[in-house]
Amino acid sequence: MKKRLKKYDNNINIDRRVKINQMQRHVRRSQITLRRVRMLIRLIIVLLLIFAGYKVYKLPQWYLDKGAFNNPHNRALEIVGNRITPTYRIMSVLQRTPVPQRPIYLFNTKKLEKELETLDPVKEVYIRRFWFPARLDIIIIERTPILSISPAENVAPIAFFAEGGKLIGREYMPLDPAYKTILVLSYGTKGDDYKTWDIAKIKKIETLAKALELYSHEKVKYLDFRNPKDIYAQLQSVKVRIGEMNSTTLQRITRITSILPEVKTLNKKVKYIDLSWEDTPYIKLEE
Repeated sequence: MKKRLKKYDNNINIDRRVKINQMQRHVRRSQITLRRVRMLIRLIIVLLLIFAGYKVYKLPQWYLDKGAFNNPHNRALEIVGNRITPTYRIMSVLQRTPVPQRPIYLFNTKKLEKELETLDPVKEVYIRRFWFPARLDIIIIERTPILSISPAENVAPIAFFAEGGKLIGREYMPLDPAYKTILVLSYGTKGDDYKTWDIAKIKKIETLAKALELYSHEKVKYLDFRNPKDIYAQLQSVKVRIGEMNSTTLQRITRITSILPEVKTLNKKVKYIDLSWEDTPYIKLEE
């Protein structure tokens, strides 16, 4: 009887182990299947993200309009700050550069900025990139005009000197009237060739004009350098003979403060105030 009970118990244990093993195999299969499903879902998500990223990358809003450099009125391009440099000259530089065939955020603007800075009036250029839709803002910073050059007082200026002593020719004339420059008369011939003037000469002329305005309390209409050894200045009320520029020029100009009131009281027509002498200035009357 005991042997039979023992055999029965053994059979029960075997059946229990078989069921446990079967259950464990089933759990393992479920876990493997679940892991595979998760991996598949992750793979699908990654593929979807890659596909979505590719589609976003290829959106036309990332790319600059192919005609952006052909038309200054294109919505993809805005040029600001060019009061001296004509827009068509800026466009001619842009047209030498192919429109980038890559997204706007990958477009390196440094080379284009350097090319625009080769234009004479341009001092600095900054190009700002915008996304969605892709566009460029070109910000031009120009050199400030200082002296305007003309062969005669009744002739429009043919060139001007800007900050840094940069001579800019007639292709950028006329200047915006808002620029208040010192008008200098010069023929541009041998002995009076303004093309040879350097920054030191320009500063001397600028100092001369400021000194005349300071001591006369009048605006300088023009400085006449057509004869460099006999310079004249036209003030609002009278012409002034300065003579040759030398170390005593500024000292001689200070004398205009005392003689100008006398000129305004005269009933005769004054030809000019002569400050070219080292000693006392005098008033030259019309004959």
